[in-house]
Amino acid sequence: MSVLPSSIVTFFSSAAAIRNGDNNNSDGESFQKFFESWLVEQNQHLQALISASKQPENNSSSSNFEEQVRVVVEHYEQYYRAKSRWVKLDVLGMLTPSWRSSLEDSFLWIGGWRPSMAFHLLYSKSGLQLEGKLHDLIRGLSSGDLGDLSPTQLTRVDGLQRVTIKEEKDLSEKLAKYQETVADSSLVELSHVVTELMSTNDDRQDSDRRLMDDQIESNLVTKEAKLEEIFHTADDLRLKTLKAVIDILTPIQAVHFLIAAAELHLRLHDWGKQRDARHLYGATTSS
Repeated sequence: MSVLPSSIVTFFSSAAAIRNGDNNNSDGESFQKFFESWLVEQNQHLQALISASKQPENNSSSSNFEEQVRVVVEHYEQYYRAKSRWVKLDVLGMLTPSWRSSLEDSFLWIGGWRPSMAFHLLYSKSGLQLEGKLHDLIRGLSSGDLGDLSPTQLTRVDGLQRVTIKEEKDLSEKLAKYQETVADSSLVELSHVVTELMSTNDDRQDSDRRLMDDQIESNLVTKEAKLEEIFHTADDLRLKTLKAVIDILTPIQAVHFLIAAAELHLRLHDWGKQRDARHLYGATTSS
């Protein structure tokens, strides 16, 4: 019988607690537990990928490369399934995640990484590996890693990048237009009426305020639903881009790409947390 990863067990346990009315922890804190478990698993997968990358390339190792890639992609799929479920509970919390560091927050795009970043990562790692084995390539020796991308692969990557940037731009514009609706006539009117109510003390104030609260909640729920739709589209594009890039690469190249992705993600998270801790300590000691 297969054993569920600890991150997904954490997720389902937290979701069940919320459904059962256990609100000792907020939605964000519950997802944070899942995320922290998922990071531990990502690091474990990273070590397995690094170990696999050191194997000489042959028929046997190629099968191992494919298996390692499949496991890691499934791990990403698990992450996005969990996010999709949690967004339904708290889209605003997912857009401003408290479990991310300030450093990570500054580079977020609609609650996650920009899909186009995958191509910058690919080209950066390819350039570094090409530079590191330049002498071997000059002698006609194939490296097999990302420094050995073929012209056909580069053409496919370029085409995918163009399509992805277009989709990313369209979604950014869609979000920008929707953000402008925070100043639409309904909310402007409600903000004025509530301000007027706050300045009055007649007997109808309580009943009017309850009526206003219902209208406010109705408006905000509608806006959150649209944000949820945009969030789902962004995550779909992220996962689709990751899979499409991997599909262009050979198994060993995919291993190297996923190593670079995990290393960048985990180290940025660590560095950001360390910086936040230093800033918090500095602010505490100076006060």
